Formats: sequence, structure tokens, C-alpha cells
Amino acid sequence: MMGFLLIFNGLFMFISSSIGYFYKDGSSRGIFFAGLVTVSVGLLFRFTTKGFKKEVKKREGYIIVTLGWIFMSLSGSLPYLFTESIPTFTNAFFETMSGYTTTGASILDDIESMPEGILFWRSTTHWIGGMGIIVLTIAVLPLLGIGGMQLFAAEAPGPSANKLHPRITDTAKRLWYIYFGFTIAEAIFLKLAGMSMFDAANHAMSTLSTGGFSTKNASIAYWNDQPLIQYIITFFMILAGTNFVLSYFAFKGKISKVLHDEEFKTYIFNIIGITIIVALVIYFKADVSQLPTETQLIAHPMVFGEFESTVRHATFQVVAIITTTGFVTADFTIWTPFLTILFFFLMFFGASAGSTAGGVKFVRHIIMIKNGFLEFKRSIHPNAIVPVRYNNKSVSQDIVFNIMAFFILYLIVFSFGALIFGILGLDYITAIGSSASSLGNVGPAFGKLSPVNNYNSLPDIGKWWSAFLMLLGRLELFTVMILFTPYFWKSNKF
Repeated sequence: MMGFLLIFNGLFMFISSSIGYFYKDGSSRGIFFAGLVTVSVGLLFRFTTKGFKKEVKKREGYIIVTLGWIFMSLSGSLPYLFTESIPTFTNAFFETMSGYTTTGASILDDIESMPEGILFWRSTTHWIGGMGIIVLTIAVLPLLGIGGMQLFAAEAPGPSANKLHPRITDTAKRLWYIYFGFTIAEAIFLKLAGMSMFDAANHAMSTLSTGGFSTKNASIAYWNDQPLIQYIITFFMILAGTNFVLSYFAFKGKISKVLHDEEFKTYIFNIIGITIIVALVIYFKADVSQLPTETQLIAHPMVFGEFESTVRHATFQVVAIITTTGFVTADFTIWTPFLTILFFFLMFFGASAGSTAGGVKFVRHIIMIKNGFLEFKRSIHPNAIVPVRYNNKSVSQDIVFNIMAFFILYLIVFSFGALIFGILGLDYITAIGSSASSLGNVGPAFGKLSPVNNYNSLPDIGKWWSAFLMLLGRLELFTVMILFTPYFWKSNKF
């Protein structure tokens, strides 16, 4: 399986190499040799294990998923190293892990000086990671004679497992058709709105993966004078944060399934409600008159004196953080202390289960809150059986317990993550912000890692720790952390 993933990764490097060749940016040769090394190692793995038993059970599924992300990130670092765009291994691995986990945190100080081939590879890592390396793999697993259900469960360990088709491989294919179609559509719209084709393709890949890598130093703030571009990206961020199963139902004409979905309604209403609050606070309270003019342009949308601008930037940043995309049109950390705290809380939201977003996910919040309120009822009627209901169906206690365990574990990991950053010398605001952002796969954080800064200031150990938190968050904790438990390795039946 690792061999197959490396071959797959190498082929995408060849595509990026061709982009470098087209733009004559000097990166083509380095990316090509990176792809050649990756494919060669992948073929070596495949042939040396050809005679082994191809059976994937739950245990193997967890190992394959976790090692898959690690192997892809290790090999994905090679284009940066071979082209010397990012000469150190720590920085190259951090950028790659941030790409595959769709976090969008970067160590690059001058993105616009990077070769086009490298920028395209950088966005490609987002796009591959968006729907999940393993979900893509199980779409072609019949070629290997391996069943894919175990891998899908490990890749998407959320509280529900909606299927579009009885066969999991067909499910994965349908999801990827939608994912690919949305990416093409956004690229076309962005091109028509005024972006270059190169920028449009890169930002479409970053948007649909809810990643956040941009080709510009100022991120989407580069197009602050072109509202249509920002509206298009906002719309597709919302789509990317929606359960892709609902998108499939919408294409099939089953609109009622979308409109009556409890998570989708909560997701949309939260975006609308929070955006109204943010826009009003910016309009009436934010004061950046003392900042330099060039800082005001990214710090405060009302510089242009338009209410539309305020609403647009508020909407964009709320959607960017809730969906964990992490694009930036303004530095939301200096909009007022109230909004700074609000955006910190948004990092714990996440979008919908079954989307490409990271974070906790709305469905978990819904079930946790419902179960919390039902505890009052159970206190009054201790003998009554009062199940949690979601989408008019009873939720089993096993799922409720799983979600409660996830919440507790998530908060413990977040707290421990911030503590480690504190030990490494980060101030309080930066430590908790970087922990929340890395674990939630958001990208921009607070303090020294605010939207106008990057992660290059982290010490090397801090970058490795942040990368580990990204991996934990992207695979929703259990998939990775179960490998550190003794029962995983001792149990004969799993």
C-alpha cells in the first residue's frame, strides 16, 4: 500500500514538473527527479511485497492510513528539497504536512518569489489531502484485489458513515467526481472574474480542499479591490465545508434531503448569525485609524468606507475559519478583543462531517449539546429512556460515548499542545493559538502567528510538534492515537 501511494504521489509530481517546464521557472528538473525517486521507491515497495497476503482488516487499516500520510509527506518534501525552494528538511516537511492535512500554515516568507512549478505542487498537496489520500486510493483498490471498507472507516472515523452506493469503491468515486467537478467549476469562475489561469487553478484546489495555500503573500487580500473573486471563493468554501453526500443528493434532485439535514441547517445558520455579529462589531467598534495605511488595507475593510466591504470581509473570514480553510482578506486578530476571542472559538467549530474541513465538526457539537440538555430531563425522570435524536433518528449510546470521548481527548490534546508550545518559548496567546490552529487544521493563528505572519518563526522542534498536531487533527485523533495504545498491538482479535 505504501508503494502504491508513493507511485500515485510521484505521478502528481510529474504534472507539477510539466507546469514548471511550461513557465520556464527552473523548477521542472528538480520536481521531475523528485517524482522519479518517489515512483522508483514505490515500485520497489510494490515488487518486493508482491507475494504477500493482500488482506486489510481494521488493524491494518489504521496503520495504513497513518503511515500513508507520513510517507506521502516525506516523499512530498522532495520537490522542495530538490529544487532548493525550501532547503531544510524540517521546513520542507512542515510545508508538506501542512499541505496534505489541508492546514495551510506556511513557513514561506516570500511566496510570490517561488517558482510556478513549486506553487502548483504546494496546492496539489492540498488537493490530494482534501478528500483524503486513502479515499482516493480505495476508488482504485479493486485493481489490487483489496477491499476498501476498512480504510474508509479509518479515514473518516466520524459519528456517521453515509454511503452513496453499497460498494465503498463506488462511493469514493462519486465523491471524487463531485470534488473534481467543483474544482474545475471554481477555477473557471475565478478566471472569468479576473484571476490568471494559474492563480485560479491554485486557489480552486486550495478552496475545495479547505486548505488555504495561496500564490500571493497577502493571500486573498491581494484581490481586495475585486469583490467578485472573494464572493466566488466564499461560496465554494461553503460548498467545501458541506457534507459531500448532500452535494450528491442535490445533484440527484433530492433537495429536501439537503434542506432537512440538521447539521447543514446548523452550519448555515451559524455562518449567517456569526457574520452579522462580526459585521456589526467591525462597523461600529473597530478602530484602526492609528495604523499605517498599508496595514489598514488588510486590517480593516472599512478603510474603503463601504458597508458592503465590511459585510464581505466579515463573511469571508467567518467562513474561512469555520470551514478551516484559513484564507485571509483581513487581519481579524486586531478587529477588537471581542472578535479575537470569537474567532478563537470558531477554530473549534469545524464544518460538516463528510466535508474536506478539519476541526470538531458541527454534528458532534449538536449531539453533545442535545445530550447535555437531556441530562436535565434524565435527572427529573431517572428511569425514563430518553435517547438523543439526530435527523429524527435515535443516536445509539455508543456514538454518544464516542463523541464525548472525542471532545475530552480533543481538549486534552489542545491543552497539552499549547503547554508544549509554551515550554518552547512561545507567549501565551501564540501558544494557545498555534495549538488550536494546528489541531483544527485552520492555518492562521494569533500573536506571532497571526494572519499577517507565518510559522517560520517557530523553532524547529515547534514545527515538528505543530506538524504532529496537524496529523492528529486531520485524522480526528483516534486513528493516530490508537497506535500508541497497548491493546492495539496485543489484541489478537481487532
